[in-house]
Amino acid sequence: MAKSKPDSVNPLLPLSLPIFYMLLGLTEGERHGYALKREIRQRTDGKLNLGSGALYGSINKMLEQGLIEESDERPDPHLDDERRRYYRITPLGRRVLQAEAMRLRDLVRLAEASLELPEPA
Repeated sequence: MAKSKPDSVNPLLPLSLPIFYMLLGLTEGERHGYALKREIRQRTDGKLNLGSGALYGSINKMLEQGLIEESDERPDPHLDDERRRYYRITPLGRRVLQAEAMRLRDLVRLAEASLELPEPA
């Protein structure tokens, strides 16, 4: 399903929050599922805490859509559990993430223009 055309990202939008945060985390390097879960919890100050079903369901969806791929390399095989699967973002995944970030930015601009929002602290 992974297409190389820039407009091929539109059918994949909008992203769910878990997928958005997972792709964002993978821009910083390869991660295994539990590390992604921890990172999402930290980035959201505990507001988004994924269960195993939601976590691995989202990972499988991203694999099927070509947004991420499984990595063959291990960070350090001596310090790592060999059962862990590591994932990395694909070029399509990066384009989809960028498109979603721009979509969200436009939504925030629209809300700011329509509402009297207080300035961020």
